[in-house]
Amino acid sequence: MIESLQSSSFGLGRRMLYGRSELRAGWRLCIFLIIVVALIQAGNVMVRRLVHGADGSTLFLVRELMDFLVILFASWVMGRMEGRNIADYGLPWRSMFRAQFWQGAGLGFVSITSLLLAMRFAGVFYFGMIALRGADIWKWAAIWALVFMLVALREEFRSRGYGLFTLSAGIGFWPAAIVSAGFFGYSHRLNSGEDWVGLLNAAAIGLFFCLLLRRTGNLWMPIGFHMAFDWGETYFYGVADSGQKLPGHLLNSTSSGAAWLSGGTVGPEGSLFCTLLIILLWWICATWLPEVRYPKLARHPAEKPLSQVACG
Repeated sequence: MIESLQSSSFGLGRRMLYGRSELRAGWRLCIFLIIVVALIQAGNVMVRRLVHGADGSTLFLVRELMDFLVILFASWVMGRMEGRNIADYGLPWRSMFRAQFWQGAGLGFVSITSLLLAMRFAGVFYFGMIALRGADIWKWAAIWALVFMLVALREEFRSRGYGLFTLSAGIGFWPAAIVSAGFFGYSHRLNSGEDWVGLLNAAAIGLFFCLLLRRTGNLWMPIGFHMAFDWGETYFYGVADSGQKLPGHLLNSTSSGAAWLSGGTVGPEGSLFCTLLIILLWWICATWLPEVRYPKLARHPAEKPLSQVACG
């Protein structure tokens, strides 16, 4: 009788921890978050000691790089446990800077250009004159391209990498995508000049990036779009990006008029025109990219399930 109860308790505990072939998605996500939080806390201590007294831009870049490397490492650790690799979580290195990335970059730059043209026709935006001369044009173009490449890598893999993949295994892709988009929008709340319209549009563009991931099979098109859109805002057109207007911009552009059209302190992302643009982009890409390619939840056949590894 005692042996039967022990066996029943063991079976119940095992079912709570494991699905048919591996640790349940919720437990895997908890392990991932524990690794990420612990490493980021340790990294913050190191950053404060190593770059004490550095200017804000240096600290920003160091933290962006650190966060990306932490999330990448944590995803690699989970991949080793699960019999998967980083490509399964949406970031295949062999596809880096290939066709999908440049398609996304082209779409991102065309999108910000179209948004600002619509605002210009509405009389709430003016392109202005060229602000840079000579070598400064190419210097700042390269600097901002590198900065926003790093920003796009970090934000896309943080919001739509391992976490989205694993949550999809537990609740389905689109419910997980809504959670991811909500997190992406919420993560912009501390940006100076941000407001609720900008946060909603950030969440909406996050959901659009989930569509691109779903249809293309990886994050390189969203990364290209994200990088080029931000680069176009900050460098090429010189407008505020999520409430922040930064130095080193090509054009001295200005905006005026009602905030719901001009975006106000948020920049173009706070405009109703941006909301309409996202709806249009969703319709175009849902039609243009019809095949569902992500996620592939099956593990690699050569790998043992985590339950077998854990039980020997």
